[in-house]
Amino acid sequence: MNHMVRKEVFPHELIGEEIEVVDSKNKINAGIRGKVIDETRETIKVLQEGGKEAVLMKKIIVFKLVKSGKIIFGENIAKRPEDRLKG
Repeated sequence: MNHMVRKEVFPHELIGEEIEVVDSKNKINAGIRGKVIDETRETIKVLQEGGKEAVLMKKIIVFKLVKSGKIIFGENIAKRPEDRLKG
């Protein structure tokens, strides 16, 4: 039986998820927390408390899904959401 090891990808839609940046190559992004309101191939747009929006480059951040505690490496999801869903 052939067991393929697959790197876990994050298939589902991020929009609506509450996230918190736990690490970033750009230290100014570390600690940003809010609800994802938009996503492109390269970026995630987060609405922070107080109404401030932050656009984060996926390739340089590591973030946590607040609800599940799951850690996501942005570079692993740096593609369009619809491409991610195809796997």
